[in-house]
Amino acid sequence: MRKLTYFIATSVDGFIGAPDGDGDFFYSHLDREFIDFLKAEYPETIAASGRTQLGIEDVDPQHFDAVLMGRGTYEPGLKLGMASPYGHIRQQYVVSRSLTTPPDPTVRLISGDLVAKVRELKAEDGLGIWLCGGADLAGQLIDEIDEFVVKTYPVFVGTGMPMSRAGFGVRPLELTGVKALGGGQLVTSYAVKL
Repeated sequence: MRKLTYFIATSVDGFIGAPDGDGDFFYSHLDREFIDFLKAEYPETIAASGRTQLGIEDVDPQHFDAVLMGRGTYEPGLKLGMASPYGHIRQQYVVSRSLTTPPDPTVRLISGDLVAKVRELKAEDGLGIWLCGGADLAGQLIDEIDEFVVKTYPVFVGTGMPMSRAGFGVRPLELTGVKALGGGQLVTSYAVKL
């Protein structure tokens, strides 16, 4: 059974983007050690354009062979001409009620029952499923998420887009890993307690 992992960047105060969803402020906190960590541990989470620049276009996925993103997460790359940002991953899904035709043949759209589709994907063979973002999608799938990998950047923003819009609910987690990096980034992993 495949796992759904919410692998996400956040500020120290738990925001994944500015109030309008823009997460570009995270880029100023990418240093060589952090990039090397991502290249070695989570190379599939680096978009195709970045993989080419970093010389890892042929590196196989370590954790995920499917990516699931909301329209708001997909749209900025699409505007820059990246219709297939994770073409190196076997399955790319965009959740959207407004898109009717995929902008790229390697991208599949989900417009119907999201939970049913995720359960179907989890039942397939393969590596894990990466929930790429955003807050609304994480809220809709909160009961389907099996683990969290949270990349906390050394920045406090005060307000913005939260990690999830799931609503209040105590959901116990078990800490499964912590990696502190020299640039102040902290990568923490949690499994959902059953």
